[in-house]
Amino acid sequence: MNLEDGLATAVAIAREAGQLLLDGFSQQKTVERKSSAIDWVTQYDKAAEELIFSRLRAEYPNHSFIGEEGTETEGTEAYTWYVDPLDGTNNFAHGFPIFCVSIALYQGEKPLLGVLFDPTRGECFTAVSQQGAFLTTADGRKQQLHVSRETELISSLLATGFPYDRQTSDENNVRQLAAFLQVAQGIRRPGSAALDIAYVAAGRLDGYWEFKLHCWDMAAARLIAEEAGGIVTLMDGSPVKMARKLSLVVSNGRLHEPMLQVIREA
Repeated sequence: MNLEDGLATAVAIAREAGQLLLDGFSQQKTVERKSSAIDWVTQYDKAAEELIFSRLRAEYPNHSFIGEEGTETEGTEAYTWYVDPLDGTNNFAHGFPIFCVSIALYQGEKPLLGVLFDPTRGECFTAVSQQGAFLTTADGRKQQLHVSRETELISSLLATGFPYDRQTSDENNVRQLAAFLQVAQGIRRPGSAALDIAYVAAGRLDGYWEFKLHCWDMAAARLIAEEAGGIVTLMDGSPVKMARKLSLVVSNGRLHEPMLQVIREA
């Protein structure tokens, strides 16, 4: 498969889906609940996923597809597209302008390309395996991404999120958040896991951690962070293996072991 062609296709589709979301951002949303009272989906999530997969299937009919809103088909070739049509649904539903479209292509466990498009800022994050990570701004400027060089947690800006079952599960990130609040300069909770990880790649954040992410939340952003020089592991420090749910730590590399230590001791 030609990855440059795949990237161009994914970027065009992500931008088209992003425009759909932007057009719906100020409109009335129909909200349904999924796994819990705080796990929402809107008609725009579903419409964006339908758009994305219809375009991808037209180009790659023999590939496999996994999407947040229920799309799952198995192809005859060893390629899988992971799609989150609207990462940050709760933000979107409330009119809070932090959300994105996420599209990734894997060959087995290997990430090949990743695309994140933030329609409110017009920013497109991209990466192809072993070719670096890049940001194309709203005015068309393209720049290579590099993680920050911060070495101390006390000077670091970190981000996190919370699982949808946090009211009923002890693994809810409350202890870890309290521990990081004691040792980091600042903690942010923007509400889009994919953008949080991409911001580590861009050096806007120094690190990120979160429990119970879905594979489509992190599939594209993971490659973008790694190609920008970052490190992405499971919460225990082991290598990432794709699964339905993953608990991740993402950092600029220099802060990875200190972050893992905080989590272990929390």
